[in-house]
Amino acid sequence: MKSTLDIITPEAAPTLSKLLHERALRSPDSIAYRHCNKITGEWYTLTWERIQQKVNLWSTALKNENLDPGSRVAIMLPNCPEWVYFDMAAHAQGLIVVPLYVNDRPENVAYILEDTSAKVFLCPGVTCWEHLEPVFNRLSGLQRIVTIDFCQAIKEDPRITCISDWIPDEPDIDKNHYGSPDDTATIVYTSGTTGTPKGVMLSHRNIIGNAFSGLQCMDIFQHDTFLSFLPLSHMLERTVGYYLPMMAGASVAFARSIPELAEDLVTIRPTILVAVPRIFERIHNGMMEKIRNKPAIMQKLFNASVTVGWQQFLHSQKRTAWCPSQLLKPLLDRIVAKKIQAKLGGKLRIVISGGAPLSPEIAKVFIGLGLPIYQGFGLTETSPIISVNRIENNEPNGVGVPIPGVEVMLGKHNELLVRGNCVMKGYWNNPEATAKVIDGDGWLHTGDIAALIDGHIRITGRLKEVIVLSNGEKVSPNEVEQAISIDPLFEQSMVVGEGKPYLVLVAVLAKERWQRLAEELGVSPDPASLNKEEVEKAILDRVEKLMHNMPGYAFIKHAVLTLEPWTVEEGLLTPTLKIRRKSVLSLLQGEIDKIYSI
Repeated sequence: MKSTLDIITPEAAPTLSKLLHERALRSPDSIAYRHCNKITGEWYTLTWERIQQKVNLWSTALKNENLDPGSRVAIMLPNCPEWVYFDMAAHAQGLIVVPLYVNDRPENVAYILEDTSAKVFLCPGVTCWEHLEPVFNRLSGLQRIVTIDFCQAIKEDPRITCISDWIPDEPDIDKNHYGSPDDTATIVYTSGTTGTPKGVMLSHRNIIGNAFSGLQCMDIFQHDTFLSFLPLSHMLERTVGYYLPMMAGASVAFARSIPELAEDLVTIRPTILVAVPRIFERIHNGMMEKIRNKPAIMQKLFNASVTVGWQQFLHSQKRTAWCPSQLLKPLLDRIVAKKIQAKLGGKLRIVISGGAPLSPEIAKVFIGLGLPIYQGFGLTETSPIISVNRIENNEPNGVGVPIPGVEVMLGKHNELLVRGNCVMKGYWNNPEATAKVIDGDGWLHTGDIAALIDGHIRITGRLKEVIVLSNGEKVSPNEVEQAISIDPLFEQSMVVGEGKPYLVLVAVLAKERWQRLAEELGVSPDPASLNKEEVEKAILDRVEKLMHNMPGYAFIKHAVLTLEPWTVEEGLLTPTLKIRRKSVLSLLQGEIDKIYSI
């Protein structure tokens, strides 16, 4: 297939609604989206022209709500065409879109709706409504609640409307798109790992410019296919997996769910994948578990395939000389690598990892097997891309070099500072918080500790999360937890030790792998066995091997273990699956204090 570029520039489309309008004009018959019907199980395609037609109808529905430009409208849906319709229709009416996570807690949803004074709320259906109803009584400013599935009239709340009743039969097209590039396009709330979520105000210029800069780093062709499964409420997916493909004319397939991701990869055969490290950790751990159960010869072939593939990667990056072992690569690819690639669709040419640091060891395995992972870095406050590795300059132990239009430098305590047209307008209704993170020279203080090596950024921790031991030594918990994540026994983990002489590991063990370990140790797989000395010793022995590259003072002396995963519903994870450290610490404080008192 011929590779063709058709990038829409910020000059041609300075706002998001104009971006879709321009794409529909350029590629009316090209496939824009693929989605699966939940009932029939069939996959359907939508062209750019059809998307524009749908958006015109949804835009008319929003127009009929008689909202003033700049009013806020909220959406809480899984990734689907309706997300696009609502988002683009809102922008066409000059409205501000407030995305919400479908797995978020009712209290957080209510807080965001209340904080933004949202007027219209789009949600899945009555089941969702029943989940949220207890907190909706105080939302007097909400004038319309639109449901798209399992529609059912609820007499007690006349605000609820079924989508089929809300969308008009014919569009009332207003050819003059509202707004200018500097108008606020969206308010996106931070995940709130350390406190109350803050609403990040991003303009059309912020997002359009950021997506365009991203396209200067890697070629995205019209025949490329993205598989979308990170929530569109996350700015990484929204910019890189939604607006950027639209700008390039590529198509997007909406995955059915995370549990069905493996099947969707084979069905869709994407060329581009955007994900967070947790996804790659799960794939890696599952892969390594299967390899461990293979005959010794297959284990050796797997290891050889990774080693030779990694050698070839380093040679292609001009970091090492060619070596004769690379002659084995075609054979090893046929026996090992191609089979693994096929399970991910077999066509991936760009795999982006962002949202958190990815273990270099895990990246090495994937790259060695011919799966091209490029780490990037960004924040909601930067629309979100700050940096990304390049095809010709890929450093897996870092997050790449800044994208065009972005400046970086190190501030006090090696905090990464960022400046550029991607930096947010500020926090919604919170000028004090804005002033704390954006200084008088326009530098955004990210709160991330970094190193700059030959222009590459390496994130080493968070200022607020650095653990200072009682001897004054500083430990980055992210680096320790990254190393531990390689072992599939650990489902979730964090380390604590502020002001203490040593670190304590707090971890959730994967149940099946715990059962095998219990059998090896000759103890009952009952959760009570997690408190046994021999179990703790076995766990700490594994951790010590994983931390062999860490400094000597970063040692873990004890462990608090559980089999119950930390969840969003319990308030222990953010909707983007980041650990709320303070919440986990509060939950287990008694056990941790008991350990340090010994």
